[in-house]
Amino acid sequence: MPACSSSFIAARRGQPGAGVGDGLLELWHVCSVLPDPRKPQGIRHSVATVVALAVAAVAAGARSLSGIGAWAGDLPGPVRGRFGVGRAVPSTATFARVLAGVDTDVLDGVLCAWTAVRAGPGLSSAPIAVDGKTARGARRADGSRVHLFAALTHDGTPLGQVVAPTKGFEIAVFRTLLDRVDLRGRVVTADALHTQVAHAHYLHAHGAHYAFTVKANQPRLRARLAALPWDQVPVGDVQVQAGHGRRERRAVQLIGKVCPAIGFPHARLVARITRTRAGHEGNDPTHEAVYVISNLPEDTTAGQIAALVRGHWAIENRLHWVRDVTFDEDRSTVRTGALPAAMATLRNTAIGLLRATGVTNIAATTAAMNRRVTRVLALLEPPSTVLTSQHGRL
Repeated sequence: MPACSSSFIAARRGQPGAGVGDGLLELWHVCSVLPDPRKPQGIRHSVATVVALAVAAVAAGARSLSGIGAWAGDLPGPVRGRFGVGRAVPSTATFARVLAGVDTDVLDGVLCAWTAVRAGPGLSSAPIAVDGKTARGARRADGSRVHLFAALTHDGTPLGQVVAPTKGFEIAVFRTLLDRVDLRGRVVTADALHTQVAHAHYLHAHGAHYAFTVKANQPRLRARLAALPWDQVPVGDVQVQAGHGRRERRAVQLIGKVCPAIGFPHARLVARITRTRAGHEGNDPTHEAVYVISNLPEDTTAGQIAALVRGHWAIENRLHWVRDVTFDEDRSTVRTGALPAAMATLRNTAIGLLRATGVTNIAATTAAMNRRVTRVLALLEPPSTVLTSQHGRL
């Protein structure tokens, strides 16, 4: 699916009249490949129009379906045509109906392929972090919550997400998500839940490297790692960080050529990261040892392992936190059909688009774009026209 989406985008770029040339935004053309979940009778607005407007509204700071409908309703007449709108914009009910029935895997694949093209060639080599997030406000009819499993580059570009039945089913959708990504030569980082033999085999078979954390969920493996002769291994990297009233020191030791000793598939390196945290005066410092296992080449340094471990937290700090705080995702109570996953995909798309243009403060930028529709249009133009577009600069 992603390959088809990417090919479509490339093909459209090569056609005269695609994107800005025929008056419609490139995003409208990209969304035109999406199947419409509605019956054909009585349709007034194409699925491309509805989804393109929804992406634009979320990028402009809309946090809910009503916010999307209100933003679209405020668009000036001449601008509406860029989204394929005729006399009237879609109502909030129309946005809800389309997004609740859309195939979220197709929607996510198409929009992520598009944002990947916008991000440029550097995206193909960046390390990838995977992790899950529960949409706390969205509950199914049986009371269960919607859990979304996502992939993000360490520099902050979303690569896709899938719906997991529950948090415990993240392991089952690991392959489903990463099948959408070209993994050759990439490094995938994951928390201890995904330190699985099957995942190691999968990544190795796809030409990828892994850096997995090992904790108590793998007691035998952790015991084997802890038994290695760490007292004979020098510290290869030290990082000190201070903030929020505490000071943390991270010392990294690295051992290579360990595969026979630990019995984990394709492993070449094991690192021990010793974290020493000192809090307020009067509190005793705490010590914690975390182990990392990897199939990276043996010339990998302790500093590179430390950077991968720190970089993994981008998926919390640069994706999940932004969706919760800037886009208020945890307080969203949409629950009908595909709505929770579709709304999360719209937020991921907005984040990816903004990061591709070098935006660092997403909250401030979305607030500014909410007041200036020309900035939203500039964001949705093809990359070659963003800086020179008549609709303004980002």
